[in-house]
Amino acid sequence: MPGVSEGSRILLVEDEPALAREIMRALERERWPADHVSSLADAFEAVITLRYRLVLLDRRLPDGDGIGLVPAAKSRPSPPSIIFLTARDDIADRIEGLDAGADDYLVKPFALEELLARVRAACRRPATEGAPTAIQVGGLFFDPATREIWVDARALALPRRELALLELLVRRAGRVVQRSHLESELYGFDGDFTANALETVVSRLRRRLEDAAAGVELLTIRGVGYMLQPC
Repeated sequence: MPGVSEGSRILLVEDEPALAREIMRALERERWPADHVSSLADAFEAVITLRYRLVLLDRRLPDGDGIGLVPAAKSRPSPPSIIFLTARDDIADRIEGLDAGADDYLVKPFALEELLARVRAACRRPATEGAPTAIQVGGLFFDPATREIWVDARALALPRRELALLELLVRRAGRVVQRSHLESELYGFDGDFTANALETVVSRLRRRLEDAAAGVELLTIRGVGYMLQPC
């Protein structure tokens, strides 16, 4: 995966409920797994608990200026990109946000299409020099820059959570990925999911890979987690 972490999660920090719902729906349509919090305190807890690829950050929050989150987010081992979403459109405010460590700045009101374009651009940006290369496991190819999957030159489209799961497994192909790590990456900060939710996603992904003759097997390591390997 390009950008800043092995996971593909996006954190939205926005206290305006209607706007937050619109953004979350737009991210879901684009198949980005995302979490939403509405306060600076919850945002701090989220970035400390999980690794995020991108933070969409409002500045005017009920308990403080969102700019206060930037040092904590950027101090993480795999720091996320940060895009400010704010009505504070003075040049001085933009300079302050960018100088604090933000990667981009989008002034409200904005078009969702522009936001999504900036999200894609931020997530294509490598965290280190050099572009990420495609990963091959069996007959399956995963492109970290675009999150596209091919099997024998045929594109394989996956629903959002199955794509996120496959990405996590591909990046650790041949190694066991712990169940707890997969659940945190797939279901996020609030942990609102049923006991067998992960098994359901694994089962669906396994069936799709078999139907596509991808040349891989998705193994269940009982009591530990899951592993993807060539077959």
